[in-house]
Amino acid sequence: MKRTFGKALLEIREQKGMSQKQLADSLPVTRSSVANWEADRRLPNATIIAKIAEILEVDVVELLDAANEVDNHPNVIIVDDNKIILTGGTPIIEKALPNAIVSGFTKPSEAMKYAQNNRVSLAFLDIELGLTNGIDLCNSLLEINPRMNVVFLTAYPEYSIEAWNTKASGFMVKPITLEGVKEQLKKLRHPISTGGIY
Repeated sequence: MKRTFGKALLEIREQKGMSQKQLADSLPVTRSSVANWEADRRLPNATIIAKIAEILEVDVVELLDAANEVDNHPNVIIVDDNKIILTGGTPIIEKALPNAIVSGFTKPSEAMKYAQNNRVSLAFLDIELGLTNGIDLCNSLLEINPRMNVVFLTAYPEYSIEAWNTKASGFMVKPITLEGVKEQLKKLRHPISTGGIY
């Protein structure tokens, strides 16, 4: 397996004799942002990756290739304010992605906190989440990790037009089914490891 972005960044930065703080100050971002990238908890967008390559004097393709490396144990989240959906949907997603770490959340704020501390590869988001909506949550999650795949979940197909105006990968009408999840996995913008079941 090729290096992940975090491992590549750490290796190149150390070869250049640059500290995390020095790199952060050159971008400018916080030192914790660099630490999160190197731990593969988060991934910068392509513009920042290009700037990092310039600062470290490396070929941008090397870093972009590492950023595109597929995670063998992807973090997957499901966010729905209905606990029954989480209870029923989580095992289905685990069956479709046996190598994934699947976490369920009823509160968008908890999902956001998780995504800030873990590199989430795929998020299944209910569109109606009480005071928040899944479309706003999608946009916030994509700010954290632009390569996160998002699949919207809803009982109301009329939301599909608004959902497609985001950078989501797909849209599922509830209830969550194994066949539906497998179909969505084929449409992801950024492929993830499926555990060899396809």
